Amino acid sequence: MQILVLGAGVVGVSAAWYLADAGHEVSVLERRAEPGLETSFANGGQISASHAEPWANPAVIPKMLRWLGREDAPLLFRPRADWAQWTWGLRFLRECMPGRFERHSRALAGLAAYSRDSLRALRSRTGIRYDELSRGILHFTTSERDFEALVRHTVAMSALGIEREVKTAAECLALEPALAYSEDRLVGGAYAPQDESGDAHRFTRALAVLAARKGVAFRYGVSIEALEPAGDFVAAVRAQDGERFAADAYVVALGSYSPLLLRPLGIRIPVYPLKGYSVTLPLGPVEALAAPSVSLTDEAFKLVISRLGDRLRVAGTAELVGYDASVNEVRCAAILRRTRQLFPQLGALNVVENWAGLRPATPNNVPLVGRTALRNLYLNTGHGTLGWTLACGSGRALADIVSGRRPEVHFDFLA
Repeated sequence: MQILVLGAGVVGVSAAWYLADAGHEVSVLERRAEPGLETSFANGGQISASHAEPWANPAVIPKMLRWLGREDAPLLFRPRADWAQWTWGLRFLRECMPGRFERHSRALAGLAAYSRDSLRALRSRTGIRYDELSRGILHFTTSERDFEALVRHTVAMSALGIEREVKTAAECLALEPALAYSEDRLVGGAYAPQDESGDAHRFTRALAVLAARKGVAFRYGVSIEALEPAGDFVAAVRAQDGERFAADAYVVALGSYSPLLLRPLGIRIPVYPLKGYSVTLPLGPVEALAAPSVSLTDEAFKLVISRLGDRLRVAGTAELVGYDASVNEVRCAAILRRTRQLFPQLGALNVVENWAGLRPATPNNVPLVGRTALRNLYLNTGHGTLGWTLACGSGRALADIVSGRRPEVHFDFLA
């Protein structure tokens, strides 16, 4: 079939690769000048299959109350005159119920493990490189209360087949000696040895090159205005300049902008932008020796830390502010301040790259993958904070669905 993928982030490019690999004739439309320039550009870098869990969980509600009024809070709600924002927020609170959290965690765990395995197979097959490290991910705590909660959670997740190892403070330091200098004393942690890290932007660009060699046609600088329906299917995509693109099937992988394109068709999806921040620190020869080489998650501040070659990426926080992608310097300064506290041996860290991006989040963090009510329109969106983790798995599964095959992974795909 001729298939048109809308969006060239890590999710869209991965879908295009697997669709082409399945024998389809694939084209990709992207409004930016090259792939991976929006949400995929400077995320935390973690392939966190063993920690692919919803933000919405019972423990987050008391934390949200403590975070009220804090400009540097890990999760910040800025009220707007936006019905979609309030609806999403109320659904998020509903999804914090224990039974829902466990169900969604199980679904995400299966898709995330499948995606990690798919990424490894792709890397082995193509030799693709993206500053990848296969050294696991260490969640560490700096308070007894957080450590006790982490231990309980690790035990509970083991029932889902999720492999994590509880670690003492000494064991955490043995895994990542750079934490030995932290001004905030470590209490303990949980280690996921099968998890990985890498630069999602470099991966997206490299995979787009490989996909183009396979025959995928990329069109950049194309801003999509509307989908043109005809009965129970989509007849064409119309760009803002009036150009029309027709195909046998269409895949919407526009991240946070997906619901805006779908709404005129009467298709309403619970996706809302969850703004995240990151700082990227260049590492000179001295800093490179002192920087961490195991990907880390700071439980206290909800920050992820990944070594990307000669750079250190520190990312986190979530902010509900609509479609404002501007950089809040206060929040970036808070990330940098915590980084200095954890790794004082890195020195002043004066040269940084601040970034903000809009994560396309569903209230339960479970992405929307599969076919819509229109028989030739498919979705691959709503991955939230797990886009990099789930990209290969959701793209591969979508290629199976479009091709009329049952995906190999058990997941509640759209039908």
